[in-house]
Formats: sequence, C-alpha cells, structure tokens
Amino acid sequence: MRAEDMDLMRGLPLFSGVNLSLVESMLRCAYLQRFPAHVELVREGEPADFLHVVVDGSVEVYSEYRDRETTVAVLGPGHSFIVAAVILDRIYLKSARALTPAKVLLIPADAVREAFLNDGAFARAMALEVATAYRSVVKELKNQKLRSSLERLSNWLLIQESISQTPGQIELPFDKKILASRLGMVPEVLSRSFAALQPYGVSVSGSSVRLGDREALIRLAHPTLTIDDLQS
Repeated sequence: MRAEDMDLMRGLPLFSGVNLSLVESMLRCAYLQRFPAHVELVREGEPADFLHVVVDGSVEVYSEYRDRETTVAVLGPGHSFIVAAVILDRIYLKSARALTPAKVLLIPADAVREAFLNDGAFARAMALEVATAYRSVVKELKNQKLRSSLERLSNWLLIQESISQTPGQIELPFDKKILASRLGMVPEVLSRSFAALQPYGVSVSGSSVRLGDREALIRLAHPTLTIDDLQS
C-alpha cells in the first residue's frame, strides 16, 4: 500500500482511538484494492478470510437460495462487512459484490481478531459495527413482515428524500431491479407500486423520482423511529 493511501486509511472510523502501532500493523498486511462494478468480493459459505471496509463506491450484500436471490443491504464508504463472520472465525452467511466501481480495504481476519483481543478501542469499534448491523437486521425484519410493498416503497422514498441534496427530488442510487430486491419484491410489483403512488404525488422518469406531495406520502407510509430512523 502506498504511503499516501496508508495516511488515508489511518483516518477510517474503524481506527479511531486505536493504538497507532496496532493500526500500522494491520495496514501493513492489508490490501487496498479497486474493483470494477459487479465483481464478487465475498462468497456465501466460504471462510471469512478478510474484513472488508468500503472506502469508495458502493457494495451490494446479497444472498442466494436455489434459483432465488435477494439484496440484503447496500453499503457505502465507511461501512465494514462481514464483521461477525470475521470475529467468530466462521463462514460468510452472505455474499457481496461491487455495485459500482469501488475501492475496498481488505484486512486479514487473523489480524482483525488479534487486534480485537488486544486493543479496547478497536474491540469497541467492532462491537459498534456488529450492534449496528444487528439493529439494521431487526428493523428490516419488521419492515418486511409488518408492511405492505407499497408501505415499504413509500418509507424508502421518504428516507432517500431526507438525505437528498434536492428536497422533493430523488435520484435512484441503483437500478430498479436492485431496488425491488432490496425492498423484498419482484420488479413487476415495484412497477405497480410506483404506479399506485401517483395519486400521492410520486412521479418517475428514468432514475429520477419526484415527490410532489410529501405530506400525503407520509400519511400513507406512517414512518416510525423503530424501523425508519437511520440513527436508531
């Protein structure tokens, strides 16, 4: 890894407060790699050899069963995967691939486990990653089991609008096939759901979505802190 890359990696949230010599040790044996879109990074069922940290771009975490596939999460810069498998030295329960061109830091699992045992700040960072992932899984389980497809799409749109740079306007961060899978539906249901939201002021043009009546959409979606708050 180049010296300038090492400097950038030291600033990752994962290493905040961690003993500098330990950070240096992990980075010396780590790899910073660029991947084109659609390249597989992790394969479900294989041993957890590396902790992956997204530095740039986005990564799709997904799972397959027989002829079916579902998107579990889409991760951006700063997020690690798959922490539990690395800490427990178990197989990956999910797969991952680059959704866009991505830069990913790969830290050998043995080095991660050694740091976890020997540095309290790093152990805390790992615990926070696992806790955040657990809460995300619980919220997603509730989202899938308690809501209709229309409610899931409505709440997802409201979340995306809240982080958008342009109020009332959203640019889909990935294609509609990925969005459908992320929301637990097939593409045909997603299309029908978008059509059903037209009376609530939602219009779609390619990858652009306009929310013309946010209050009407909120009344339909019924967002709740225990599912939709990104910070909880």
